[in-house]
Amino acid sequence: MEETRKKTVTAKKPTGAKKTAAGKKAPTAKKSASTKKQKVFFSKDDAYYFGQSVHYDVYKKLGAHPSTEDGQDGYFFAVWAPHAKSVSVIGEFNGWDTEADHMEMENEVGVWTRFIPGVKEYQMYKFFIISPAGEALYKSDPYANYAEERPGTASKTFDLDHFTWKDDRWMTSRAKKDIKKEPVAIYECHIGSWMKHPTEENDGFYSYRDFADRICEYLKEMPYTHVELMGIAEHPFDGSWGYQVTGYYAPTSRYGDPDDFRYLVNKLHEQGKGVILDWVPAHFPRDAHGLASFDGAACYEYADPKKGEHPDWGTKIFDYGKGEVKNFLIDNAIFWMQEYHIDGLRVDAVASMLYLDYGKKDGQWVANKYGGNKNLEAIEFFKHLNSCVLGKFPGAMMIAEESTAWPKVTGAVEDDGLGFSFKWNMGWMHDFCDYMKLDPYFRKDNHYKMTFAMSYNAAEDYILVLSHDEVVHLKCSMLCKMPGYTVDKFANLRAGYAFMMGHAGKKLLFMGQEFGQEREWSETRELDWFSLEDPLHKGLQLWFGDLLRLYSKYPSMYELDSGFDGFRWINADDTEKSIYSFYRKDHTGKNNILFVVNFTPMERWDYRVGVPSEGKYTLLLNSDDTKYGGNGSEIAKTLKAEAVPWDGQQYSIGFKLPPFGVAVFKF
Repeated sequence: MEETRKKTVTAKKPTGAKKTAAGKKAPTAKKSASTKKQKVFFSKDDAYYFGQSVHYDVYKKLGAHPSTEDGQDGYFFAVWAPHAKSVSVIGEFNGWDTEADHMEMENEVGVWTRFIPGVKEYQMYKFFIISPAGEALYKSDPYANYAEERPGTASKTFDLDHFTWKDDRWMTSRAKKDIKKEPVAIYECHIGSWMKHPTEENDGFYSYRDFADRICEYLKEMPYTHVELMGIAEHPFDGSWGYQVTGYYAPTSRYGDPDDFRYLVNKLHEQGKGVILDWVPAHFPRDAHGLASFDGAACYEYADPKKGEHPDWGTKIFDYGKGEVKNFLIDNAIFWMQEYHIDGLRVDAVASMLYLDYGKKDGQWVANKYGGNKNLEAIEFFKHLNSCVLGKFPGAMMIAEESTAWPKVTGAVEDDGLGFSFKWNMGWMHDFCDYMKLDPYFRKDNHYKMTFAMSYNAAEDYILVLSHDEVVHLKCSMLCKMPGYTVDKFANLRAGYAFMMGHAGKKLLFMGQEFGQEREWSETRELDWFSLEDPLHKGLQLWFGDLLRLYSKYPSMYELDSGFDGFRWINADDTEKSIYSFYRKDHTGKNNILFVVNFTPMERWDYRVGVPSEGKYTLLLNSDDTKYGGNGSEIAKTLKAEAVPWDGQQYSIGFKLPPFGVAVFKF
């Protein structure tokens, strides 16, 4: 298996950090702080701004932080528990004694504090809370920066001040860019199942550092512009894929400590790659150690179960009308970008937040004050969130996974929009998958499915997505969605990927689909890298890699993604042949890219396509090339436009278009 990895990924085996006998990564040596730690405290001003949801670095006060008081080093602990009768800090440093370190509350918002001398880094702790009803609760720290590895549920002390970043060039460059005019081709990745060590030790997980070394090697072959990471915030259950979060301020300890995660982000930035995180402000699980009924009452969630619970998901819904809860979430988004240099957040399940009746039947939800189903508090939250994050971090992205026709998701807040940078185009995804699954004979009757998305392209700033959700729960992998014999499946997918990469909008593809993984994705095993021993799988990987190179090389492929200026249909109505032709352009009008995509197994011996100008048309890609797994049909490297009107154009070119073939030209 290890030999297979070397052949297919062509990356050196990472050295990684030294492992302990128990399979856990030994803590790396830390740099000493350049100055003595200052006293950390929670003031009346902190309490006021926190309650007003405008304390944008409250994470530096709440949680556990190195502090010095009266000449003694230790940690300052602070937790928001407004309904609690009493709160204590319990941990390794006091023998988990519930009476040893009682906290005090001296503010109106309900924040309890305690400085404990002698506490060291990496020590486990929890908050012991007595509820209004007298119930004893053992809670993890909502603001903890590090956590015990599952199945343990304790928080761990950690100092965020000893990592040295080396990504100044990336961060400076990012701040100067308009991301909507830049190439964005995202590789959606789950670290725990991208690749595993051939051992059961620590579930075979690559550490953040292992993954950093290998993914950077892989991205040299597959030049995505960004990596989107699933399941980074701490979560107890592997099968939730990270969407049931209990530690919003802690990178999961499955793969290492917070500085190991910073190493990953830093290395990707040094290689010129951006990092996006999945972020889950829509709901949280009921786990006893988590946020649910945190102090024995509705603290983070709505008190009314008709507003505060998702019946289908069995989770709690954040109370977006409560200042401290909004601050928790907004500050968390800022935290990831400030402390971990994250380049964007993909916000999960936005629709479930916007609609009060999402996933609910009559009688299970409460209307807003106007009698409607819009969550007015969530709307205000999004406007506040996006204004803060994008205002503070120029060049960063806020991406909405939003599946409805809600207007102005990416519209300006000043124009009553939600203020996101991009929206996942779920409509395009559904139409694309429905079309590609069809037997080619029936595609002529569904031709509109592939053209419809351009009719509303100006409505939002879109990302075209083929995400993990499309290759799980018996939906089949992308390859296995394709009709026909094995060779046809690959040819279909090559054509589909070309159509996706040529279409207006930024791009996202889930890991494994770039080489045609046959099995559905599972978080329990690594990708089927052995598939790359098969020339068809390897050919598909080469094809997608070349599409990525084409995409990033030519501004016409990405500069004018929104609206209709950067995309022109040549023929959107060749229904009987199921052939689509279009071209991409940028503001200069130079280096336009023409796509001709055949979605049937019929070879067109002399297919003619209209072109907008005279001159030479240079072939850039031919999907039927043998190196991609094709049959080797040849298309002339250079074609000269003829003065033969066609497809409403004054000129045209003619060439042999292979079955399921794609021809890409520059002009």
